[in-house]
Amino acid sequence: MTDSKFLRGTMILTMATFASKILGMIYVFPFVAMVGQQGLALYQYGYQPYVILLSMATLGVPMAVSKFVSKYNAMGDYKTGQRLLKTGILFMSITGLLAFLVLFSMAPVISGWIISDPSDLDGNSLIDVTFVIRMVSVALIIIPAMAVIRGYFQGNQSMGPTAVSQVLEQLIRIVFILSMAYSVLYIMDGDLGTAVGFATFGAFVGGLGGLAVLLFYWKKRKHFIDQQVNESTVDHNLPLSNMYKELIMYALPFSFVGLAIPLFQLVDLFTFNNALTASGYTLGEAETMYGVFSGSAHRLILIPVAIATAMSVTLIPAITKSFTSQNDEVLQNQITQAFQIIIFLAVPASAGLMLLSYPTFALLFGLNDIEVGGYILRYYAPVAILFSLFSVSAAMLQGINQQRFAVLSLIVGILIKLILTYPLLIALGSMGAIISTFLGFTAAIIFNLVIIAKYADFDFRPLIKRTILITAVTIVMSLGVIIVKEGAEQLFPLVSWMNALLIELFAMVTGILLYFIITVKIGLAGKVLGDRFSILKK
Repeated sequence: MTDSKFLRGTMILTMATFASKILGMIYVFPFVAMVGQQGLALYQYGYQPYVILLSMATLGVPMAVSKFVSKYNAMGDYKTGQRLLKTGILFMSITGLLAFLVLFSMAPVISGWIISDPSDLDGNSLIDVTFVIRMVSVALIIIPAMAVIRGYFQGNQSMGPTAVSQVLEQLIRIVFILSMAYSVLYIMDGDLGTAVGFATFGAFVGGLGGLAVLLFYWKKRKHFIDQQVNESTVDHNLPLSNMYKELIMYALPFSFVGLAIPLFQLVDLFTFNNALTASGYTLGEAETMYGVFSGSAHRLILIPVAIATAMSVTLIPAITKSFTSQNDEVLQNQITQAFQIIIFLAVPASAGLMLLSYPTFALLFGLNDIEVGGYILRYYAPVAILFSLFSVSAAMLQGINQQRFAVLSLIVGILIKLILTYPLLIALGSMGAIISTFLGFTAAIIFNLVIIAKYADFDFRPLIKRTILITAVTIVMSLGVIIVKEGAEQLFPLVSWMNALLIELFAMVTGILLYFIITVKIGLAGKVLGDRFSILKK
């Protein structure tokens, strides 16, 4: 396959992943309109343990299989890759089944960890939480095996099957979630627990759709793959133990870095309700705050994270190449640019979300829980910068072959989160979870930056200067947004969805235009975004 086809395939996969993530954020708006923040909290009760077990069952398998297959294919050994595919599907099916059995059988125990006082009738019941966890656990039976097939296609530099299956899986899942929630609540007049439970079953239904796409592509390309294997000139005859040892070495760093946000959320899952009810809140109040924090607000701040990291991680392969060839000057520029893009996009986006937290929440989730939602979103928004910086700095550590430190930094961050979350929740309410997340990720990022400075001999001074300039422009932009927002709220008080839309529109357009005009005029946009937007340099 030519380089241009490979680049095109990589771009298709990146776009599909991004589209899948955006779809995964957008569906929450109509879902919350049907089930409310407590319903979203119930959904998160099932989904958080599922994500952790899914990550443990797959262990970064798609990327690891892709790297393994690509390596041996380059040597002319197509047989080893196919052996990995056959044994990998069996192995992942077994780990998936075990993960399903663990989560299904442990559901009542996990429910008790989430809600320690089931006598509080103001919130979700233990029966509902158990039902939701068990419904989502079924997806673990098929999803891990799909990871091997996707990795195999990617290792053969065929990104289309993974891209199409990812997007279709997400679409089917979302349609199922929304249609089941609507049917149970509004057609069958069912209760909230049943509606959310069947909605979480969408993970399994979506998985079936994604698997069907992969099998379609496999049937279509089987003849060509068999021909490659039969004409294979080399066969390393690797023992299975050696094969899986190599695969695990590839997979572990990908797995741990991908687990960062879910692990932090898992700490919140088992502390949030218990701490807040212990400090005087009812279970219903605690669940509403948890639904906003882990569901609504979290998905909103992931939007700037997805955009910033999607643009910056494209530099990671180039960083790997420069580090391997010991081209220090180019490496310095690439690391600086990757960090600059994150800061350039995430800082103003987070500032905008902070300033417009109340109208944004009202616009997307309604006015019912606006006081709680606007408050949490305002203070949670800056964490988007940290999510972005951790993701990219951890990827850089893999690029300079220091991935073990990415795992260590995550452990440091998780320990800080574990130690601080409960006492901070008791002392500060929902703000406690935000502060502990902030401190945990800050420590992990500082750890990563120290390692990058040491092993890549990176000089942070140019980046610090650029960060100060971006911050100054963001402050100017923020002043403009505040003036327009305050003026708009005088004309359109925040008492209806339409008024929220108008306030958001006026203030957001002001912010975007101000930031764009200032950064273009002073040449900052062109320097940071580089060749992506070369017209901005003129």
